[in-house]
Amino acid sequence: MPEPRTLYPAIEPYETGTLDVGDGHVLYYERVGTRGAKPAVFLHGGPGGGISPDHRRLFDPARYDVLLFDQRGCGQSTPHAELEANTTWHLVDDIEKLRERIGVERWLVFGGSWGSTLALAYAQTHPQRVSELVLRGVYTVSRAEVDWYYQFGVSEMFPDKWARFQAPVPEAERGNMMAAYRKLLTGDDKAKQVEAAQAWSVWEGETITLLPDAGISTKHADGHFALAFARIENHYFTHGAWLDDGQLLRDAHRLAGIPGVIVHGRYDMPCPVRYAYALHQAWPDADFHLIEGAGHAWSEPGILDQLIAATDHFAGKE
Repeated sequence: MPEPRTLYPAIEPYETGTLDVGDGHVLYYERVGTRGAKPAVFLHGGPGGGISPDHRRLFDPARYDVLLFDQRGCGQSTPHAELEANTTWHLVDDIEKLRERIGVERWLVFGGSWGSTLALAYAQTHPQRVSELVLRGVYTVSRAEVDWYYQFGVSEMFPDKWARFQAPVPEAERGNMMAAYRKLLTGDDKAKQVEAAQAWSVWEGETITLLPDAGISTKHADGHFALAFARIENHYFTHGAWLDDGQLLRDAHRLAGIPGVIVHGRYDMPCPVRYAYALHQAWPDADFHLIEGAGHAWSEPGILDQLIAATDHFAGKE
């Protein structure tokens, strides 16, 4: 059996910059790899998660010219944790502005978790701009998916962690955790905002891997990271990501002719596999890899192997 594929060596951006996209938002972006090589864009998760140096390493730098950016309100984009003018469709427009900024006609779109949601929304809106799609941990932001993770479902798998997630919320308000957290995360008490944000963020950090990962949990506990992550996630999920319920599966026919790869962990808690499987059935141009013994995180064994295999394949490297 061949050795599993691993991340490419660490690499620094050959270009960094900012783009004023209007509405008071300024995006941070970076480009890595080889200028003029195969163009690609990386869409991070959350929403509100931001990019990291390891995300650059999912692509062969000799074969790719990759743009990575922090979506509105997170990472190095400003203003931090801002919810105004921050919707799915603002982000879809931002991706187009970034594509125009670097001057490519089409690019490979890579997105995991929320990034898969955004990748699908972008590809269904601008299919002519997408050469290939690589999706991991597919999330369609249906009401059922949101309830499964934030109201009842995953709570049954992690009762100890769920109790910590509930802790900032008054008992009388726990019948609607999304609304209760929105009140805390948008309230005037900054200390309560941070407390709630950390509880929200740690809930995710502790449930996205099959086995505990201290590095992920520590990152999610950081107050600065958590504030953007929790506020923006809650904002998006409260509004159903400004999508009709089931829209991304309903409109999967718009992906016809776009080659793709779907990678999903069997034991993905935030994103139940049934939605990835439904997308696979609706979009036959995509290969589907269901990874046994894996959860949600891109860094888990098996998932990472297939993601690197996908970017290598689309770069013509077998």
